[in-house]
Formats: sequence, C-alpha cells, structure tokens
Amino acid sequence: MSGTPAPRPSYYDSPVLPKIMKYMGLAHVWLYRGTGGVLGRTYRVGAAGRNPAPVLLLEHRGRKTGAIHTAPLGYIEDGSDLVVAASQGGLARHPQWYHNLLAEPDTHVQIGRRRLAVRAVVADPRQREKLRPRISHAFVNFDNYESWAGEREIPFVILRPRS
Repeated sequence: MSGTPAPRPSYYDSPVLPKIMKYMGLAHVWLYRGTGGVLGRTYRVGAAGRNPAPVLLLEHRGRKTGAIHTAPLGYIEDGSDLVVAASQGGLARHPQWYHNLLAEPDTHVQIGRRRLAVRAVVADPRQREKLRPRISHAFVNFDNYESWAGEREIPFVILRPRS
C-alpha cells in the first residue's frame, strides 16, 4: 500500500449504504446506456476527480434468479484483457456480481457503444501481484478500499475476450 489509508467511514456500517450504492449503480447504467457511454464513461467522484478511471458495464446473470443484471465498474486494460477489482468500495463482502461470475463466467461487457463477449477468470496470486500496482494507480481510493475490507482480499477479475 502507498501511504497511510484513510480511516474507514462510519457510514459504512449503515444498512442503508448497500441500497444507496445499488440505486447509484442503476442510475449510472441508465446514463451510460442512454448516451452510449458519453456520460458515465469515467468515474470522477471524490479523489477520482483528479485521476478519472474508465468504466465498463458488466452483465452478469443472477445465480439464484437467472435475471440479467448490469454493474458499472472501473477497469484497466492488460493487453487484450480487461481487469476489474471486486472492491465494492471496501465493504466486508464481495459484490453480488463477483459471486454471479463465479457461477457463470461467460458474459458480456459494454464499453461506450461496443458490446464484447468475455469470460471472467479470477486472477491467481501471481497475476494479482503483477496487476496490483496498476489497479492501485488507476483507482486512487483502492488502497483505502483494501484497508477497509478487513480480512477480505479484494479479488481481481480478468475479463478475457471470447471469439
């Protein structure tokens, strides 16, 4: 980690926070889709205003319901692969999209107006070590999220293009 992480916000323990995050995500997806990524293509909230991160829309099928969901996620490129971090803002639990991808890794992402077929693979420890500095640089709050997540190691998910 670089520097001292910020203290964990007290509102992280609020049962309302996951609902707020859910509705903010739905609004983000709506704006992104409605404008073909003109609005919502980067995260510029808080510290990310200084170093905006690119955003993709990740489709994932609910492992219990079978319903298709979409999550706006910051990503980095690693060759032809896209990499996302299952940080969920540093909450103690993995996000639902992560569990859904473990159950059904073949899915689609949208970048701008482009839709791509991908296969999700969780980075192994060696890949994670290689990607960690780039993730930390791309997402200015990542070191905080890692600290706030407690015992949970934040997984990196590699989205590999499918033919």
